[in-house]
Amino acid sequence: MMKNLARLLFLIFLFLIGCSKNSPKDVNESILSDPTEPLVDQMPLTVPPSGLVPCDGGLAGNYPCLGYDLQSMVSLPLMGASMGNDNWGWTDSESGKEYVLMGLDNGTAFIDISTPDQPVFLGKLNSATTPSIWRDIKVFQDHAFIVSEADGHGLQVFDLTSLRNLTEVQNFTADARLTAFGSAHNIAIDEASGFAYVVGSSLYQGGPAFIDINDPTNPTLVGGFGDESYTHDAQILIYEGPDTEYQGKEILFGSNSDGGENNQIIIVDVTDKTSPKLISSSTYSNGGYTHQGWIDEDHKYFYLGDELDESQYGNYSRTLVFDMEDLDNPILHHTYLGTTAAIDHNGYIKGNSFFLANYTAGFREIGIQNIGSKEMEEVGFFDTFPEHDNTSFDGVWNVYPYFESGVIVISDSNSGLFLVKASQ
Repeated sequence: MMKNLARLLFLIFLFLIGCSKNSPKDVNESILSDPTEPLVDQMPLTVPPSGLVPCDGGLAGNYPCLGYDLQSMVSLPLMGASMGNDNWGWTDSESGKEYVLMGLDNGTAFIDISTPDQPVFLGKLNSATTPSIWRDIKVFQDHAFIVSEADGHGLQVFDLTSLRNLTEVQNFTADARLTAFGSAHNIAIDEASGFAYVVGSSLYQGGPAFIDINDPTNPTLVGGFGDESYTHDAQILIYEGPDTEYQGKEILFGSNSDGGENNQIIIVDVTDKTSPKLISSSTYSNGGYTHQGWIDEDHKYFYLGDELDESQYGNYSRTLVFDMEDLDNPILHHTYLGTTAAIDHNGYIKGNSFFLANYTAGFREIGIQNIGSKEMEEVGFFDTFPEHDNTSFDGVWNVYPYFESGVIVISDSNSGLFLVKASQ
């Protein structure tokens, strides 16, 4: 009961501190776009007005930039939505085409970006129930897995091969739906094991629920872990880092908070789904709300973001880097402060770069090749919210950096989808 109350109080606080003239949190969910309203029937596929805009003299059109050109943009009105949130990517192994899965207040949009300066909006899968500003998407075996904080939403499963060879914009339907839970904040997938981990639901005190998706259209709840506080986000992988005790085991790195002073990273051995084991939990000073983290490709350093420390403590965008050489005893290795006061949101690692969704400061790329020496340096950015870099919940929600083409996908909650690419 106390955890649910703390969660509710946090959400109220999040809305209050996020309020500004253009804040997405000003929008009441009851008046968001109707998820049941169909798109225009027999609407031909269209290419939104777009086109490459080079980063020249620190600007790409009206957008501040460093080292990244604007390939194109797909607006929220074109996708029939009022607000954007998460995104993820899918590459079709048959054609090599790249597709963006864009979370919206009222559903999930699908965009062909194989020609990045001429993206094609293919259609939308409506929310399973009501609109919500929170939606999260991951991909496994050519299927999208979608959760939302909409009441009763559950897990939507969508066969992405349905995106092939379309000639008209589609009103898509889910291929399967799991209703073992209602709302959920997030979903993570370990592709090596074929398990999805749903967090922030009513199951397991908001901790991770383990769902077998090896048969994608027959997702099966098999267990969970609820011994720690509410899990806001998680990354799960087969650990191959320096701690020999856990090499080869499936390890969950969770970003946990109860909305108060209990902000922590949890590390859980989830190899045996019937008997998950807590390895360690680590706290840190000046915690506001432990939000999301990502481990590097060597499984040595974990990069953690806190969503409320900027507003509560006045620091610039803060990333905490933990040394994971000993999973039983993670140690804070380095604290990186960004170049603005903007709030940090989701961050991901590819190679020697940390790609950060930084709300009003846009997308930022931070070099981490010298992290062993406690060095991090911003090397590029693209700011989709040029109005300001203040501490508010406008601007970039998520960034997806994993397409082989080098296209970086940016979800701006106020404007829509941006595609950028490193300048030549």
